[in-house]
Amino acid sequence: MYIAYGGERIEFIEAFIREVEQNRNRGDSTAFFRVEKKLLRHLFLKEKTEAHRAVREVINCIPVHGKSGSVNAVKYYLVSLSSMMARLIESNPRVANRAFTFNTACFMVIDSKLNDHNAVEVAGELIEFYMQLSTEIKRPKLMHNTVNNVISYIDERVETLLTVEDIAKNFNVSASHLSRIFRGNTGSTLVEYINIRKVEESQYYLRFSDKKIADISNQFFFCNQSYFTRIFKKYTGQTPREFRRSSAGDFPQFTISEEKNNLSTVNH
Repeated sequence: MYIAYGGERIEFIEAFIREVEQNRNRGDSTAFFRVEKKLLRHLFLKEKTEAHRAVREVINCIPVHGKSGSVNAVKYYLVSLSSMMARLIESNPRVANRAFTFNTACFMVIDSKLNDHNAVEVAGELIEFYMQLSTEIKRPKLMHNTVNNVISYIDERVETLLTVEDIAKNFNVSASHLSRIFRGNTGSTLVEYINIRKVEESQYYLRFSDKKIADISNQFFFCNQSYFTRIFKKYTGQTPREFRRSSAGDFPQFTISEEKNNLSTVNH
């Protein structure tokens, strides 16, 4: 569509007029925006079940108001929805750095998976992805400041090579002392916590990228794919391949209980 001057057609205005005429007798023209507003509210409030229900309503409205019921109308909407969700992620300083990557990954999922029969399922995947990325993992405020700082250090460098010795050196303590205070305050060994965080983060790439499992294993500095598979299954109950093939469902996460000083599983 373009604007042409000198008496020539102004195509985008003509297209708009055509859509107005076609939609004139299609019922309540505000229905789409009403349900979309509801969807955005649920996304903002992190209400996953309600968001899934609302996105189904939105998808069902698209053929009513679009020029046709083609998959392209849904595709363009899901691209727009992904951008809106990315803005919500970007507005949260703690996860803002994930917004651009989220948008790109959504485009890949839409482009590779969407067909005439699975719009609701693909939209549901995008919502699951959004909920996983936008929901902050609750980080404990433990009595020991060094342990709190170590947890933040690991979180910020989860895609790097992390060893107990290097972390201890960074905090000017011995590896044995750091291991002892970390376990005493969290109920978990430092190595276990590092592996857990790597498993949590690797879920994004397994579910929403086409990277090879071996490449994801290398990305998180597991010594080899077999070890990655063993650790991943230990904490999620599935192998990386099984998790990828499931295409939907919960993303196991772990949090440290401040009262009990142990790890517990949280599904998103």
